[in-house]
Amino acid sequence: MSPANMDMEDVKPVISSINSHLDVSVLESRFSDLCKSELSLDENMLREAMTLLKESKNLILANNSGIGCGTSEEIERALFTFVLYTVKKLNASGEVKQENEDNGFTLCQILRVTRLSVVEFFKEMPQFFVKTGHILSKLYGVDWEKRLEVKELKANFVHLSLLSKFYKRAYLEFFLTPDVSDDKHTALSSNTGYVSGYHRFGWLLFLALRIHAFSRFKDLVTCTNGLVSILAILILHVPVRLRNFSLCDSPLFVRKCNKDVDLIASLCKIYHSSEEELRRTMEKANNLIVDILKKKPCPASECKTGNLNNITTDGLTYFEGLMIGESLSSSLLILENDYDDAIHNMGELDERMFVDGEESLLGTGSLSGGAMNISGTKRKFDAMASPTKTITSCRSPPRTPSVKPANGSIIGNNLTMAQTPVSTAMTTAKWLRTFISPLPSKPSAELERFLSSCDRDVNGDITRRANIILEAIFPNSSLGERCVGGSMKCANLMDSIWEEQRRMEALKLYYRVLEAMCRAELRILQDSNLTPLLTNESFHRCMLACSAELVLATHKTVTMLFPAVLERTGITAFDLSKVIESFVRHEETLPRELKRHLNSLEERLLESMAWEKGSSMYNCLIVAKPTLASEINRLGLLAEPMPSLDAIAMQHNVSTGGLPPLPPLLKHEISLDRNGDARSPKRVYGDCRSVLAERNSFASPMKDRLLPVSSLKSKLPPPLQSAFASPTRPNPAGGGETCAETGIRVFFCKIVKLAAIRIRSLCERLQLSQQVLENIYCLIQQILSQQTALFFNRHIDQLILCSFYGVAKISKLSLTFKEIVHNYRNQPQCKPQVFRGVFVGWPSTSRNGKTGQMHVDIITFYNDIFIPAVKPLLEELGPAGATLKTNGVPEDNNNADGSPRLSPFPSLPDMSPKKVSAARNVYVSPLRSSKMNALNSHGSKSYYACVGESTHAYQSPSKDLTAINNRLNSNRKVSGKLNFDDVGLVSDSLVAGSLYPQNGTSTSNAPLKCEQADP
Repeated sequence: MSPANMDMEDVKPVISSINSHLDVSVLESRFSDLCKSELSLDENMLREAMTLLKESKNLILANNSGIGCGTSEEIERALFTFVLYTVKKLNASGEVKQENEDNGFTLCQILRVTRLSVVEFFKEMPQFFVKTGHILSKLYGVDWEKRLEVKELKANFVHLSLLSKFYKRAYLEFFLTPDVSDDKHTALSSNTGYVSGYHRFGWLLFLALRIHAFSRFKDLVTCTNGLVSILAILILHVPVRLRNFSLCDSPLFVRKCNKDVDLIASLCKIYHSSEEELRRTMEKANNLIVDILKKKPCPASECKTGNLNNITTDGLTYFEGLMIGESLSSSLLILENDYDDAIHNMGELDERMFVDGEESLLGTGSLSGGAMNISGTKRKFDAMASPTKTITSCRSPPRTPSVKPANGSIIGNNLTMAQTPVSTAMTTAKWLRTFISPLPSKPSAELERFLSSCDRDVNGDITRRANIILEAIFPNSSLGERCVGGSMKCANLMDSIWEEQRRMEALKLYYRVLEAMCRAELRILQDSNLTPLLTNESFHRCMLACSAELVLATHKTVTMLFPAVLERTGITAFDLSKVIESFVRHEETLPRELKRHLNSLEERLLESMAWEKGSSMYNCLIVAKPTLASEINRLGLLAEPMPSLDAIAMQHNVSTGGLPPLPPLLKHEISLDRNGDARSPKRVYGDCRSVLAERNSFASPMKDRLLPVSSLKSKLPPPLQSAFASPTRPNPAGGGETCAETGIRVFFCKIVKLAAIRIRSLCERLQLSQQVLENIYCLIQQILSQQTALFFNRHIDQLILCSFYGVAKISKLSLTFKEIVHNYRNQPQCKPQVFRGVFVGWPSTSRNGKTGQMHVDIITFYNDIFIPAVKPLLEELGPAGATLKTNGVPEDNNNADGSPRLSPFPSLPDMSPKKVSAARNVYVSPLRSSKMNALNSHGSKSYYACVGESTHAYQSPSKDLTAINNRLNSNRKVSGKLNFDDVGLVSDSLVAGSLYPQNGTSTSNAPLKCEQADP
């Protein structure tokens, strides 16, 4: 195919003529009318909103902006929402708007008048930021994104979605639903059905607890403890006739010597809560009942009521008549008014919508890469932050399905909490309490010996650094408001007890893993003097950041979302990527959920964060591949020097009183390079000449060569310290390489492996042949090696999508970019901004008649940037170019000019069924991504497929799984064998054949997914 035919002539822009559908003057008039009539904005705020609308409308309405489905009405509604929310949260003076009737509108009010759902708001807001970031910086300052708090608000919405489902499920297990006639004064009729007044009281009391006793954005574990304390209050006060359990019969409850039930201990057993935390939280909830509802507390031991029969009353508080008749109605009204006042001041989401059942406001779809789905009345909140499905902790035994008794409750039988993100967070927090909290808060005797065996004793350095870094990550309560800034005028972000506990957990985890790493280095080096590693500043900061991130991930915090720990510790994503694998390897008790979290972080680091401006990866790359120096410096990509500990302490107002002084090497007068080496303050880090000169003094006399991306295992440096050595130093493992060359080669190998996984997944969706898959994989390798600059400041998926289309064009396949993007949307890692906003770095001067655009859509990037750079590589894959060998490697890659030999498509995890029972013929197989959509479709009769002999058709999943469980646990022999001839199962031979064609032949005759001509 000729180069001229590789353009995008068959793909039209998503919004080719949006300006013709939206008359700008009419749009401004409609916006003004909406602000005045629906939200009653005063003149000042209206003027500010109109200014932002006029500044941003052209960028949002520009060709291919691609918000939502691209219809003019949807773009207009989204634009109005974004402008109003931004103006509500920010203003020209940077101060918080004071409460008044005219401008006291909330985000929910904005969404209602613009008819945009919460899910749509959070999905499309990043695109607005990409397009208008420079405008917001000009109008509101460079800290506008932090002050808007959209990421925190989104995480808070996800958490509350999960918590509302957890609360509803728990409430229905403990209590019966009263008759509507009995509950007519307090019940609520919603779109999702009848909501009991008792149920609503519990949720409103929980929201009051979050507002007054917690903080505005509280972590998931603390909030779950709050809901469990609310359940305890409900159990004590809801009429006995509505209980769905029996205190006398259930073996689940913990009993004292007198056979009475210890309610707090029982709830902790069921929900894996900490008894100390639960008692503290319940005390706060009781205080709110006194302060807000004006109810008189009474020690439960002094009360004579049927609600307290068979319950140990020590330490419990009872409120007489709290949930009886008019008292319940008045309490609900007071709690409603209290919440109205709070939401009016904060101007955010109305969290009552989770029990009010406002489906149109909640919206449908997914957040967090498809991890949290909302679909009509059957909202699925059972997966969140990670793109992979949450599963049981590796230290938790498998849970068997419980059989419900006749009354519908499983409390009376054998309750084990269902595996959801909430339960997983609670069990992971239990791991911290069980394995980490009991450890000493100082280095062990063995670790102290390692620290004392260095060229100088570094015990004091370790202690001082850990205290400064961890206090910067977990600031004191008095510093909490300053850390978030902007419009936050509420309780401190973290109470002092929570902060101290989290700091201690991170500190103890850091010491524990550091000791394990030292033992491993000792076995490798056969030398107890680990000075190069234990005196490396970057290494310790990465270890502290990783420890703190695991603690934060365990508790599912909202305010300290990744990459906040990187900013607080002064390291970059590339730095952290060096310790993740070692950290997992050296902490054997780490729960599977936290391993998954670190794996998802590593994916984020590889796919985009390590390629962002300011990444320390460029400081290694400029040494490993000097030919890229000019482009790296032109774009200003080099990382700044690592801030000193004194600078971090000053920035976060960390007190250093009582800590040992800094050694001479680490005084703040000396800055540190990205690997912890001392550097002169006069040395300009952005100038690469000194770096290259130093590099040349250590480099081998070989000519500069392209870095290979295969044959890596034999060259991996055994000691961990080499990963943190100065980039210009020779690799201790030998081979004539600098540490930068080795580090970049390891990094590139991980990039290629990640690309292979995503290429295979998307190829399965598109039903492309093995030959096409290998061509795409080959092209990505060549781009990474020969056109590395295409990755700069971009997302790896952007290059993969372009490679798919380029290979399809050169292979003469009927595959359009529209179909590629459509299937990519179903990938678990998909984010709309990947194909809507690709960095191009255009200057303010014009380029093809366009001005000031730093980000464009994927189609424009493909035509203007990708094709001119990759065209020679694509031609090699076409019929006129070099033919591919049977292993997928181009023939001309065997030359001796220093170019690397490209690796064939790697062996990826096996998808074949695995036997999971030694005594029974039970097999499981991972769900292939290509089958995910069919199972998740609304028309599916069942979301589970049972292998082997089926039970009754279209039963509920719980009944099917219970039947399977009963059969497995029965003593009778089950006749018959499992049939693996079904095409729905994936055999080993099928997987091997799809990855490696037999007898050197390609699978070019595999069916290709083609598309009809674009209309």
